[in-house]
Amino acid sequence: MRLENIRQLKDLQKKYQAAEKRFQKKVLVCCGPGCLASGAQKISDQFKKVLKEKRIQGFSVEALKETGCHGFCEQGPLVIIEPEGTFYTKVKTKDVEEIIEKSVRHDETVTRLLYSPNGNGKKIKRYADIDFYRHQTRIALARLGKINQCDIKDYVADGGYQSLAKAITKMSGDEIIDEITKSGLRGRGGAGFSAGRKWATCKKIQSDIRYVICNGDEGDPGAFMDRAIMEGDPHAVLEGLAIAAYAVGSSRGYIYVREEYPLAVVNLQKAIEQAEQLGLLGDNILGSDFSFKISISRGAGAFVCGESSALMKSVAGEVGEPRAKYIRSVVKGLHDQPTVLNNVETLATVPVILDKGADWFCKTGTKKNTGTKAFSLVGKIRNTGLIEVAMGTTLRQIIYDIGGGIIDDRPFKAVQTGGPSGGCLPDSQLDLSVDFDSLTEAGSMMGSGGMIVMDDKTCMVDVAKYFLGFLVDESCGKCVPCREGLYQLHALTVKVSEGRATEADLEKMEKLSEMVIIGSLCGLGKSGPNPLLSTLRYFRDEYLAHIRDKRCPAGVCRELITYEINEKCTGCMACIAVCATHAITGKKGEIHILDQDKCTKCGACYAVCRYDAIDVS
Repeated sequence: MRLENIRQLKDLQKKYQAAEKRFQKKVLVCCGPGCLASGAQKISDQFKKVLKEKRIQGFSVEALKETGCHGFCEQGPLVIIEPEGTFYTKVKTKDVEEIIEKSVRHDETVTRLLYSPNGNGKKIKRYADIDFYRHQTRIALARLGKINQCDIKDYVADGGYQSLAKAITKMSGDEIIDEITKSGLRGRGGAGFSAGRKWATCKKIQSDIRYVICNGDEGDPGAFMDRAIMEGDPHAVLEGLAIAAYAVGSSRGYIYVREEYPLAVVNLQKAIEQAEQLGLLGDNILGSDFSFKISISRGAGAFVCGESSALMKSVAGEVGEPRAKYIRSVVKGLHDQPTVLNNVETLATVPVILDKGADWFCKTGTKKNTGTKAFSLVGKIRNTGLIEVAMGTTLRQIIYDIGGGIIDDRPFKAVQTGGPSGGCLPDSQLDLSVDFDSLTEAGSMMGSGGMIVMDDKTCMVDVAKYFLGFLVDESCGKCVPCREGLYQLHALTVKVSEGRATEADLEKMEKLSEMVIIGSLCGLGKSGPNPLLSTLRYFRDEYLAHIRDKRCPAGVCRELITYEINEKCTGCMACIAVCATHAITGKKGEIHILDQDKCTKCGACYAVCRYDAIDVS
């Protein structure tokens, strides 16, 4: 069936909504990557098998939905029973029949599968009552975990493609751009540039050809927000991209997806085919004069291809290298034609703004940072996963109210935001407002939304060394300041971590960082020194301890630490079992002995010891 007008789309929506109402209950199985890795597909298949066998009245296999990522990855595999909102965690295939008998056939609960915060014995039944979800405000992630990730029926039933229909039939391109500009929507990819301004600039360029591109590269370590949206709500990305195309006068679009996201590619391709079959993509969309086609372009995993000009070269089949910024992509982008590039989260937000209005969107967030932002919350934190909060939410609220605080109640040390080119912020910044401007002023950045939490066992010199090493490996090498500057900064950081540096080296690092920022061609080099500069700014004493005292306070840097077994040793032999060099000896029940000549300082013994019997000095 091909839709020829907006009325047919509304009729189809009513039809799908009526089909949904047939079921008294629904079973939602999270099939995001984290849950899939823990056996979610087998759980879903078991649900289908048992449901077919039992034939429960008012419920059928169609009421089972394989959804995208629910966000609470720490507790997966996840299963939710609607409309009660019953939230089951760490589900296994053997639990399926009991869930069906108690929660689908009857209004009972499988108590042992309910979420228990911090393992304190208290059980919470509804996911809406769990702090991890209760403190979030979801716009871009609103449908994740609620609709079937590969079924356009669910998306249309939930109001999908109505904003595109409204744009095509009731608004001009300029009116759409004005609404997006009024909303204050800033690019969620990290730069925070006004989406409306970018669209307006592209539309004004005289050209017969314009392109729109969705940036789904997301190369930051630990970040998976865009991945979750592309996998779990792909039609939102398509609709947002189509609206952008109509607004600027484009008929051709691309979604650039990194090679490491195969499930996103599969789900996006299915979504494109489904939308084309209904006439929501392709020629003469909804019977109008607007035609728009989308192709998927797969990246090869190069971090630098997250940069706009490098990404466009990659889409064109060329080597992914950046070009000078005086050439703006909205003027000369893909194939030297005017091009709009927005990231996944930005585009997924566009249909919501057109549906509910710019004024509604502006009510969330702050004056200069409207709306919400999605983050991947990882590291030494109890509740890891995918979250979305209003702009202006503090780091403390994110880490403690949503994240549940630090594992084992250890002291908070730092949070790294903005990916490898971001900065590390200490506990004195916990009440900092999380928005583009505040993070930049504090020496970090929003980035695409990665947030890594660290405890007191983290060495900040080691953190800077790791991220600089990552950037050295990922630099394309086109410009000297980035290629050589980051390399030398990394070498100097290694020198500090090994206790070979002097205080003069710190001054050298700061001056070299300035030169790299000023001289680099693209954002990778210009923001590359951020991890180093932010740790020098907030954790200078830790650098000085490495230099003056030849000591790593966190007990991480191998060249500056020694492991010793103390009198708390119970002789459990756990450390002996993991020591690869047989440096630890002893009998069961007796205090063990560590041979310093054989010890490689790998830290395996320290990691497994449950009795605090290993000292690090």
